[in-house]
Amino acid sequence: MAAPMETLRGEQRTVFGVYEDGEEEDSLPTVLLSVVVQRGHLGLCFYDSTDSSVNYMRDTPDSGELHLLTKVIQEVSPHVIVTSAKQERCMVHFLQQLGSNSDYKPEVVTYPYVDFGLEVGKQRLLSAHLPALPDSISERDKMSYLSSCISFDSLLMLRALGALLKCLDRRRVGVELEDSSVGVPILQFRAYTLKSVVYIDQDTYSVLQIFKSELHPSVYKLHSGEKEGLSLYGILNRCRCKFGSKLLRQWFLRPTQDLAVLFRRQDVIRFFSSPRNSDILGTLQSSLRNIKNIPTLLRRMSLSHTKVTDWKNLYKMVQSAVCVRDTVRHLPQSIQLFHDINDVFSDDLHYIASLINRVVDFESSLSENRFTIKPNVDPAIDEKKRRMMGLSDFLTDVARRELEHLDPRIPSCCVIYIPLIGFLLSVPRLPSMEEKEDFEIDGLDFMFLSEDRLHYRSQRTKELDDLLGDLHCDIRDMETAVMTQLQNTILKRSASLYKVLDLIAELDCLMAMSTASQEYGYTSPKLSNNRKIIVTQGRHPLLELCSPVFVPNSFQSQELQGRVKIITGPNSSGKSIYLKQVGLIVFMALIGSDVPAKEAEIGVVDGIFTRMQSRESVSLGLSTFMIDLNQMAQALNSSTGNSLVLIDEFGKGTNTVDGLSLLAASVSHWLRKPPTDVPHILLATNFHSLLQLGLLPSSALLSLLTLETALDGDELVFLYQLKEGICQSSYAANIASLAGLPTSLVQRGVEVSELYRTGRPIKRIDRASSDEQANRCSSVVEKFLSLDLEDQNLDLQLFMKDELLPSAGEVLNRRRSYLEQMQAS
Repeated sequence: MAAPMETLRGEQRTVFGVYEDGEEEDSLPTVLLSVVVQRGHLGLCFYDSTDSSVNYMRDTPDSGELHLLTKVIQEVSPHVIVTSAKQERCMVHFLQQLGSNSDYKPEVVTYPYVDFGLEVGKQRLLSAHLPALPDSISERDKMSYLSSCISFDSLLMLRALGALLKCLDRRRVGVELEDSSVGVPILQFRAYTLKSVVYIDQDTYSVLQIFKSELHPSVYKLHSGEKEGLSLYGILNRCRCKFGSKLLRQWFLRPTQDLAVLFRRQDVIRFFSSPRNSDILGTLQSSLRNIKNIPTLLRRMSLSHTKVTDWKNLYKMVQSAVCVRDTVRHLPQSIQLFHDINDVFSDDLHYIASLINRVVDFESSLSENRFTIKPNVDPAIDEKKRRMMGLSDFLTDVARRELEHLDPRIPSCCVIYIPLIGFLLSVPRLPSMEEKEDFEIDGLDFMFLSEDRLHYRSQRTKELDDLLGDLHCDIRDMETAVMTQLQNTILKRSASLYKVLDLIAELDCLMAMSTASQEYGYTSPKLSNNRKIIVTQGRHPLLELCSPVFVPNSFQSQELQGRVKIITGPNSSGKSIYLKQVGLIVFMALIGSDVPAKEAEIGVVDGIFTRMQSRESVSLGLSTFMIDLNQMAQALNSSTGNSLVLIDEFGKGTNTVDGLSLLAASVSHWLRKPPTDVPHILLATNFHSLLQLGLLPSSALLSLLTLETALDGDELVFLYQLKEGICQSSYAANIASLAGLPTSLVQRGVEVSELYRTGRPIKRIDRASSDEQANRCSSVVEKFLSLDLEDQNLDLQLFMKDELLPSAGEVLNRRRSYLEQMQAS
């Protein structure tokens, strides 16, 4: 039954639920979900009236079947779904399927596309009722606060949020009985992730260099796209087909906590990482090269727009899938992926391959640039083709007979066949045939003139039309009918092809990661349900490729000890690299990959938060320090006892005392929590006073680490080895010398630093010292005593200016010269 359409204050509602006359809902909807789908990406947010909160999910890629959106709806169970009236095909199909579900029928509200505008969303957000903020707050301060609550980088989510706020205002959720001036309250904003998905924001992806897009080096492709630079995705993506690369990117964007999924991936990677299985790996990877864009091909089939190359690609793809199935059949079926491939790659594949091979004549199709079939497929088509093949000799004989009855002045003639017109007699134009009246020949019907040849229809050509008909078009039509039947047969088995494609993409991803694991010497991490993270001799997966020598370091964070690690050390000693190294190893384990370490045990991790890289934001009008604070606020407010938090040099963007105070307060906040609520924290800082002044509470959760250095004379040598302890000096002067700063400048810096540290006065070097000043005064006194005061030519005023105020004398001289120049002009 078609869903009834209603209009309420300009909004269009599709009510999937059916109520009897007079029946009303017992209560207002408690969850309203707003969704935007665009170009394979999903942006959404929802309002929960039970706690007046807005929950948002950052923009994420989704499949054509919107599997991610399906999972979100299953978890959230919204009563109302808000979406745009202008939708992509996949979203329309999704809503149709949702409406046909008898167990769950939410109300679907569609708004005009303009209500999902980005600027409209921002303005509605600024106008929203936020009871936590004072009424007198300025728009700029409100934007600063909002930027710490939600991600303004997720444009689709912001567009969905604008429509959600409109729906809230129109329905007045929770404030139905209040005055119209009272807005729907929003008490908090929360980042939302699926239960099994690990939360990672865009800043973390950027600072860990998980993805890195670069402009294409070719000048012809500067505007057509980007290429992947040096990144974790770049070094692990050894996929042989496009769908494998696409799925691997989705795994990177949605790392999972689901141990069953991770164990499934690890089993396959462990199998292919074994040297004895390298031949099988090579065979399977070579088979995947022929996997093409099957969804696009099947869509063309459904529209009857199939090209000759599409049939060729489909045949190669199915043949390759059959080869994969035959190879996997001999592999251990205890590995779940191999078992699934053996089950799903059914006889439909072999049937499709044999059917295409038996029907389609690829060589003839390519030469004629249309679909043609092989012999012995359709007897009627074979008969017409035999007629076409013998037509040339037959038409020559007919032309010879026609020539006997033509004017003797006509030297030759031929019978030709033109599709849709039929058989015609063609004769050369004689010199005497100048006017159209001269074209008339007895017994022949003139048709047209072309390139000095006259075309006629004779009695024999009419008989040929009746006897043979339009052979060419008939053959085309009949072969098109065969193609349609073949398309329908394949489309009936399209579900099998989609399942095959999904499993091939998964197999491609896991073989790619196993190839990288063998090449770079990775090991399989132990995944567990506890709260530990233990890494033995870990390495940075990107830096080790760029550095001739890399010093591995370990990391250990227990459930009740050493969860908060403060790392001090000189600049350039490797603190930031160590933080990123730990973050990348944990991330790699959460996508099922092997990790760059001797051994690793990764427990439950539900999110990775970073405060490491300062991003400029011209559009938001926020200072660098404000952005740093937003990142820190995200870590403080959203992290749990199972999160990993990486903090590098927080507090350096403001006054030293204020920055140190904020850093100490943040760490103390975590240390005073129950141990089960304290995340894994790695903090690198040059604020040595944080530890020297005892600003942190004593706790078994706190661990102090530093990176070893050595002094070779005045030269600082970095050993990059992590050890327990505190760095006693920042070695700023040594590092400044390594950077090439002038020696005199470095020496002065050391002098000022020592004076400041010991509390002694710092004297400026641009003024004379007290000894120099005393010597100068003595010299002036001696010169004055030697003057002959009785000398009438003595200019005492000039002496005073020259000796006591030389600078004033110079200024006076410049003024005199300036006045003289002005008078002269």
